[in-house]
Amino acid sequence: MIQRFIELGEGYSDLYELIELADSNAQRVKRFIALKTVIKEQEVCSLAITMDPAGESNFQPIYICREGVKEHSKRWELFNACAQKHGKEVQTLEVRPSTEFNEIALYYQYLTGILRLQHLIPAWQ
Repeated sequence: MIQRFIELGEGYSDLYELIELADSNAQRVKRFIALKTVIKEQEVCSLAITMDPAGESNFQPIYICREGVKEHSKRWELFNACAQKHGKEVQTLEVRPSTEFNEIALYYQYLTGILRLQHLIPAWQ
């Protein structure tokens, strides 16, 4: 299984796109994930959804709004309401911020490893 992060933005208006993706692909949504971190002494979250592969493909998309949502904000509540609407629980993890990585690709490799270790996405095959 190949997993890839697809970044929609930093969690401002793009969060509505993430919610629309979940609503329009409800049968494929696997998990709702909140990745909590601290940047410049401020707690922020990345919000993500994982989906099952389309058809016979071996590709699992992970749509993410990176580090732009404060916990218990209106956007946080919208994401949680979407998860509840689809009968899912938001899985919350604490992770390192992307600012600690020289390249965003390295950050996404780090997140992929964390999600695999927590069994939130399948192991690489």
